[in-house]
Amino acid sequence: MKIAYICDTGTGRNPKYFEDKNIFCLPLQITCDNRNYQDMEELTNDDLLNLLKEKKVMTTSLPSIGKIDDLMEKLKEENYDLIIAVPICNGLSSTISTLEASALNHGLNIHCVDTYVTAVVEEYLICHIKQWIEEKIDIETIKNNVEKIINSCNTLILPSDLQHLKRGGRLNSSAALLAGLLKIVPILKINKDTNGKIGVLDKVRTYQKAINKTIETIKNDINNQKNYLITIAHVDCFNRAKEVEELIQNAIPNATTQVIKLCNVVSVHTGLNCIAIQYFQQI
Repeated sequence: MKIAYICDTGTGRNPKYFEDKNIFCLPLQITCDNRNYQDMEELTNDDLLNLLKEKKVMTTSLPSIGKIDDLMEKLKEENYDLIIAVPICNGLSSTISTLEASALNHGLNIHCVDTYVTAVVEEYLICHIKQWIEEKIDIETIKNNVEKIINSCNTLILPSDLQHLKRGGRLNSSAALLAGLLKIVPILKINKDTNGKIGVLDKVRTYQKAINKTIETIKNDINNQKNYLITIAHVDCFNRAKEVEELIQNAIPNATTQVIKLCNVVSVHTGLNCIAIQYFQQI
């Protein structure tokens, strides 16, 4: 059986990164000042940071429908029997439904995995599903592995720029002003329980309390289980991310940690100096 594997730049990776892995990666889109950019092809992490520093208001959208249709046409011409896709989740984008519709129009069989988030877990799943299939692991075991990873996954976001949230329409002016005056720090979450939509875990009065609450939540979720990968992603605040990593390592010494840049399509909405922590149990 000839299988095509598809993801997108919600992984935070340039599509060229996946070429050697024989995985198709579609660029999501970022719009700024009436110009549309192909994420990670026409707009790098550094480019996005410059726009954020200029206080630009940006929007994000699914991969170009034209690019999706072109890819499906290519897969049909090359006689693929099945497409397995792990894109940005349904709660954040209509990418999954658009992929499914395009595959149907081209007479292709597609299976999309909803991670209920995006970023590191998206890359981990698309690469490991491909590996497991190539190793001829039985389908039920693969399904169980995927379900276990998704069920264990949580993402906690600590935005620090409430004015950015206001400019982007995700927080009204009075709420932003009140939160600023009271020094309220929201802790956001996205996971299977929130159905892939942004929810609020808690609201605390200081950033340090937000960090403490976040680490307490992670520690309780992991509960001494093994093989967890904890990723601390940041938007132009590397030193702060490293400090958070050290606190996590002290609190949860049996987990693996890493610090990376937050993917562009999330950074657009969170603004500068944001910390996002994603963790899941590896197989």
